[in-house]
Amino acid sequence: MQTGVQTRADPGAAAAEAAAVALRGLRRDYGERPVLRDVTLELAAGETLSVIGPNGAGKSTLLRILATLLRPTAGRVAVLGAELPRGAWRVRGRIGYLAHQPLLYRELSVTENLEFNARLHGIDDPGRRIEELLGAAGLARRGGDAVRNLSAGMLQRAAICRALLARPDLLLLDEPRAHLDVGAARIVEELLGPAPGRTRVIVTHEIESGIGDADRVVALRADGSVAYAGAAAGLAPAEARAIVEGRQ
Repeated sequence: MQTGVQTRADPGAAAAEAAAVALRGLRRDYGERPVLRDVTLELAAGETLSVIGPNGAGKSTLLRILATLLRPTAGRVAVLGAELPRGAWRVRGRIGYLAHQPLLYRELSVTENLEFNARLHGIDDPGRRIEELLGAAGLARRGGDAVRNLSAGMLQRAAICRALLARPDLLLLDEPRAHLDVGAARIVEELLGPAPGRTRVIVTHEIESGIGDADRVVALRADGSVAYAGAAAGLAPAEARAIVEGRQ
C-alpha cells in the first residue's frame, strides 16, 4: 500500500528546465526605477532570439541578467536548466557574452587575453583553439598586439574571439556588428551564426535583419515593458519599427 501524498509536478518548472532560456515575470529595478517589467518568454535550445527596442528599454540589462552578472529584482529566470541566481555557478562556463565593452585587458596582447580567459574556463592547451579563432576573425597577425593598440573594429573581433573561446552553448550578443565595416561584418556573421546546439540571444538595432535571422523576437518599450514576445514570423518590420520609435 502506498502511503503519503503524491504531488503533481509543476508544468512551468518542467518547461523552464527544458528551455535554454525561460523567463517568468522578470523585473529589474535600479533603485526605485523599473528597467524591465514583467518579461516572460521561452527560448528552446538551438534557437535564436532577437531583442529590439529603443535606447534605455533594458535590452542590455536583460543580457546581463542572462549572463549571471545582474540579479533580477523579481520573477523567475532559468538558463540552460539552472535557476538564477542560485544556480549561476553551474552555467557560467557554458555562456559566451559579448558586451558593449570588450572585457579585455588593455595592456595584455590579444593572445594573452585569450590565454587568460582559457585558464578561467579550465581549457587545457588552448593554443590550437586560439589560433583557429584568430584566423577565422582575420586577426592571425595581430595576436601579439596589445589590446590598447587595436582599432575599434579589431577590438570588437577580439572580443568575439573571447566570447567564443569555450564553445559556449548560449551566446549573448550585444550589437555584435558594432564598429565593423562590411567585410568584417561578414566575417563576424560566419563566426557567430547558427551552429548545432548553439542558442543565441542578440540585441540589435537592425530591425529587418534582426527579425529575419531569428526564430523568436522580444520587443521592449521605452519603459521596459514587453510590446511583443513570440515567433519572429509574427512581427512585421513596420510594427517592430513603430515599437522602437515609441509609436506603439
